[in-house]
Amino acid sequence: MNEKRVRPAVPEDAPIIVRLIQSLAIFEEEPVETVQLTEADVLRDSFGESPLFETLLAELDGTAVGFALFFHNYSTWQGRRGLHLEDLYVEDHARGNGLGMDLMRELARIAEERGCARFELSVLDWNPTREFYHRIGFEDMTEWLSYRLNEPGIAKLARKA
Repeated sequence: MNEKRVRPAVPEDAPIIVRLIQSLAIFEEEPVETVQLTEADVLRDSFGESPLFETLLAELDGTAVGFALFFHNYSTWQGRRGLHLEDLYVEDHARGNGLGMDLMRELARIAEERGCARFELSVLDWNPTREFYHRIGFEDMTEWLSYRLNEPGIAKLARKA
């Protein structure tokens, strides 16, 4: 049958979102225990008073098999917001049905509707989906390097004189 659909997540989808993020961790060869996100976090941060992110779910025959989690950023150069895709994932058994493209197309529609100047994402250097992103028009930002400061580093920096 392979009936597919992309839809915005609703609060009742919190357990599905957590499950799919745990599946993503396994795909990225990380222990599932590294995912600290809980259903309560999803409810608070996606459906609470001040949502920090949104999620699209990809369904195949009525079952959620993929997701795209995104939020807005801001371009000081362009004076407009952008859309940042934090995670995109489709379960292995559901790949090949065009769900990744369906999610990306819906994200592009959202970015266009909201007047976003940019649509950005990061991808692991070993991830085979890099070719997919190239094929649909994304460019490597080779002149930009990603940096991260985790909680211990944040605490240490916050206390520096």
